Amino acid sequence: MTHHSDSGLLGALLEAWNRNNTILMNLLHVLPEGGLEAKATPGSPSIAELLTHIRFIRICTVYENDPEFARRHAELALQDEDEWLDERDPVRLAQMLQDSAGVVRDAVKGWVEAGRGRVGDYAHPVLLLQHLLWHEGYHVGQMKLALKITGRPLSDQEAGPATWNVWRH
Repeated sequence: MTHHSDSGLLGALLEAWNRNNTILMNLLHVLPEGGLEAKATPGSPSIAELLTHIRFIRICTVYENDPEFARRHAELALQDEDEWLDERDPVRLAQMLQDSAGVVRDAVKGWVEAGRGRVGDYAHPVLLLQHLLWHEGYHVGQMKLALKITGRPLSDQEAGPATWNVWRH
């Protein structure tokens, strides 16, 4: 987990974002054998697809709400078909999550430090961050349900240190 030297509220918000990403990374690393292909229902996305969707939404939300930021980070531009990739390489997935978390962190930090109020559809950059946190928490619940339904549940001993304990420290 990265600790920012930023002080005050911005530092705490960025630390919350870092912890959220750490939880996703930890969840990826504690997935049981076959976990990336687990689905809650036959028509649901797999855990791998949910993780690439999270990466896609992070980047697209920033880009759609600040086109200038998008122009400065064109190397991370995504195509529509990138949203639900069935990427099964955990190392590649981890890098996607790290890169996309960095895009969000850098954007929010820059907007707040520049004194920006409204950012696209959001009345304040913190509201964009809150939306992404909620979105990702929702999908983590889907992932844990998919693991249970497919007979690969994470025990509290596995999930606690990787997820809940990250928020508590």
